[in-house]
Amino acid sequence: MKGMAMEYVFTPSARAELPVYGTQARFPVRRVYCVGRNYADHAREMGGDPVREPPFFFCKAGDADSVVAAADGQTVRLPYPPQTANLHYEAEWVLAVGKGGADIAPQEAAAHIFGYAVGLDMTRRDVQAEMKKAGRPWEAGKAFDFSAPVGTLYPLSHTGEINSGEIRLSVNGETRQHSDIGHMIWPAAEIVSRLSQLFALQPGDLIFTGTPAGVGAVVRGDIIEASVAGLGVLRAEIA
Repeated sequence: MKGMAMEYVFTPSARAELPVYGTQARFPVRRVYCVGRNYADHAREMGGDPVREPPFFFCKAGDADSVVAAADGQTVRLPYPPQTANLHYEAEWVLAVGKGGADIAPQEAAAHIFGYAVGLDMTRRDVQAEMKKAGRPWEAGKAFDFSAPVGTLYPLSHTGEINSGEIRLSVNGETRQHSDIGHMIWPAAEIVSRLSQLFALQPGDLIFTGTPAGVGAVVRGDIIEASVAGLGVLRAEIA
């Protein structure tokens, strides 16, 4: 009835929010889209052909159980997930959508980006391999709890439009991934454009843009540090 307070049958789940650099504001997360095999060297190490394959997308959950916010200087703890013996890291450059739209032209993509961050696409690689072999969806290998840590979000108004920069990941101080986001097969503008042809993008959407070569397993106690030039460091411990 009009004037009555909203009542839920149970307490709603917490919403994922990211810290925004230089402010007290928070960026509320809506959906998480991911680009597969967007670096030629990683496509090859996963058995793909980077010359012929167009971009393809998959999703992770956008709730606070999946998207782990990691402020600069903070170490987040990622529980080792169940039903896997081969948990992999993937360092990624993340785009945060601030203005929605569908069928966005590549030259207009930057106007829809609020900012950038560094993220980790944690993957149950053995589970993913089983799903791929059976021709089934990847969600069980990609969309589990704590699978999408994201660092501080740096507004485009602070960074300017980014098209290149070092991306790096280390495990226990040893470099495992090292490349440049300028080496992506599909650059940010084309990712936004093509994704917006499939889904109407909305403010709060995150886009993980793919990972370079060097992915590998981590075990309990390992410390992961991922970075993209100018966007701070995402530090996580496998608990």
